[in-house]
Amino acid sequence: MIKVNDVVKVYGDHIAVNHLSYTFEKGKIYGFLGPNGAGKSTTMNIMTGYIAATSGSVTIDEHDILKEPEEAKKHIGYLPELPPLYMDMTIMEYLTFVAELKKVPKKDRRDQLAKIMSMTKIGDYGKRMIKNLSKGYKQRVGLAGALVGFPEVIILDEPTVGLDPQQIIEIRELIRSLKDDHIVILSSHILSEISEVCDQIIIISHGKLVESGSPSELEGKYNGNQKIKISILGEKENIEKALKDLGFIKTLDIADAKDDQGGLLVEIETKDSEADNRNKIALALAGAGLPVLSMNVETKSLEDVFLAVTNETPAFDSVKKKKARKQAKDEPETVEVLQDENKEVEEDKNDSNL
Repeated sequence: MIKVNDVVKVYGDHIAVNHLSYTFEKGKIYGFLGPNGAGKSTTMNIMTGYIAATSGSVTIDEHDILKEPEEAKKHIGYLPELPPLYMDMTIMEYLTFVAELKKVPKKDRRDQLAKIMSMTKIGDYGKRMIKNLSKGYKQRVGLAGALVGFPEVIILDEPTVGLDPQQIIEIRELIRSLKDDHIVILSSHILSEISEVCDQIIIISHGKLVESGSPSELEGKYNGNQKIKISILGEKENIEKALKDLGFIKTLDIADAKDDQGGLLVEIETKDSEADNRNKIALALAGAGLPVLSMNVETKSLEDVFLAVTNETPAFDSVKKKKARKQAKDEPETVEVLQDENKEVEEDKNDSNL
């Protein structure tokens, strides 16, 4: 278990992490999200003991990362965005070196490294120099280094950077296989990857925790009223007549022109977000002899949730205010320039008349 308790990190006048608290439990994959500069990498560096927090604490398996760094770090495997590899070593030399640093018993090293190299699909390249590897395979070597010693906590910062689609699928499967025996914390800017792999999602913005929950919980929370788009063959008046008596409809909007399918596009917003009313709508339209060409329910994606919670932070509001102030300041100047230009045009006209 990892406990992040009221962690603050300050650089001069800038607050990188602002009273962040969270508990990570074994058996789950956590997705760590936030805009650039949100404090993700700083938080992960504090959790690994790479940098110290200004205040607050991080405990890993009851060991404080600052007070008992050696004991706490035994439980951590960390893959930073840029893996710290030694380019003049072979893969096997590098992993053996990492095993020595992590104090893996000599009698266990050979079997453990063979297993890890097999897991990360680099078993056939043990004698290759790291400097001669592609970016994707360097990423795999970095991941293998993080797994050496099989630590309880695996922290991965952008683990699929530089991988091709097939390699990404393989790494995703590997990450999923780790959750039974490890706490896995995954940071990525690829939201579809987070949604597909992670059990819990943590979103931070400007150092603060702004939202957390499972992907389905977050998407459901921000869905609001259900919105349904339907393409229907028929006349506008007949469609309106067939749907107007359905009590769950909040708003009904029917397009005047036909869509690409030859039907009229109808947008319905219901009074609730949970009930699935498509069956009732289909029955009402069928009873009126109006064929349905397509029917889709609009749902919020993780990307929509991410944009919603990060756009509502004070820093984003301050940016908007600065833009508004700049615009208000610039507009009078624009008006004055236009007035001067108009004045010059009038003077030119007068000169020509003379």
